[in-house]
Amino acid sequence: MRVRLGRGFGWLWSAYAVSTYGTWLAFGAFPLIAVQVLQAPAVAVSLLEAAGPAVAAMVAFSLGPWVERRAKRPVMIAMDLIRFAAMASVPVAYVLGRLSYGQLLVVSVVSGTASITFTAASGTYLKHLVRGEHLLVANGRLEGTSWVATAAGPPLGGALVGLLGPVITITTDALSYLLSALGVLRIRGGDGAAPRDPATRLRGADLLGGWRIIFRDGALRCLFLNSILVSGLIMATVPLLSVLLLGQYHFPAWQYGLAFGLPALGGLAGARLSARLVTRYGRHRVMAVSGWLRSLFPLGLACVRPGVPGLLTVIVVEGLLITCMGIFNPIYATERLQRAPAGRTAHVLSTWSASSKLLQAALMVLWGFLATLTSPLTAITLSGVLLLATPLLLPKRIHLSAPEPTAPAEDVQIA
Repeated sequence: MRVRLGRGFGWLWSAYAVSTYGTWLAFGAFPLIAVQVLQAPAVAVSLLEAAGPAVAAMVAFSLGPWVERRAKRPVMIAMDLIRFAAMASVPVAYVLGRLSYGQLLVVSVVSGTASITFTAASGTYLKHLVRGEHLLVANGRLEGTSWVATAAGPPLGGALVGLLGPVITITTDALSYLLSALGVLRIRGGDGAAPRDPATRLRGADLLGGWRIIFRDGALRCLFLNSILVSGLIMATVPLLSVLLLGQYHFPAWQYGLAFGLPALGGLAGARLSARLVTRYGRHRVMAVSGWLRSLFPLGLACVRPGVPGLLTVIVVEGLLITCMGIFNPIYATERLQRAPAGRTAHVLSTWSASSKLLQAALMVLWGFLATLTSPLTAITLSGVLLLATPLLLPKRIHLSAPEPTAPAEDVQIA
């Protein structure tokens, strides 16, 4: 039977879907505006791509304890409204002729900080909203939605940019956050907020509390190190693939979009299979196999060459990689939620997300220098080689958590 997760999860899922689609529709819009509207040089565009998320991540470290002490739904709504206001300021400034590079940088920081905070609050609220034995199914549905948006958003956004310009896609993204806030507002029921003690103040030591919780738990520590290293090494190659395919190999833009849009459908397939595979083979086995394969396939990008064979290589390699990620990610997200201590979930999630984004920004810069000294293909190959060692950080069987006490079984059988 198909699992029913309730109307509250339906509204949360809808809010997540609309904001995710809006984000992917506007994917790449900021660099386009910087180049086409502001005539920014390449170094400024790179700074915009890396510095904004990095600063946002550093600011977000202090927000985990703040989120923990507050009701989560109002925090999510506030973060959506902040993202709406920040993104909407870009088309307003453009119409008034006052748009500047500095504004784009500030908007990138503000929206990135709000996104990390929203993720921490929504993850904590999901743990309250959905029963423990249904978390894997819920995370699978969110993961599937993310990959469909990844597949459909950039091509649609590219068409929208071609017809109306990049500022319009920013407007669409802004409106998606407003719709997301309305969706969260429709959720009814309790919030599960941690008790607030007026005498308790945020202390400097609290800023490191997320790391202390993560590293105190063996499985969380392994998952944390594995996930941020894998995402960092994969994301470090994304700009280099753009240079390799568009610059050196002269792929047409539509082929480049196809090479990264089509494989994302594998993420949807993997997310839909995740709970079924766990039910049949067990959580540890599925996590271990998908985790190892997720780290093996990127090395295939070392074989990318010009022309149709190179295009097919990218599609096959990325398709296999993303399918494994679609299977792995809901299991890892569920394990993380179940192991995070009650009352500290938002702290763990904000620290996790901020750490991941900081490492991604650092590795992007480092791999950019490496590609300059050698070649993009050499740097991509090195990333693939290093990824082969990351599964050694996956948790062992004895570390995996048991289901929530209220759950009758480890996972859910779905049709």
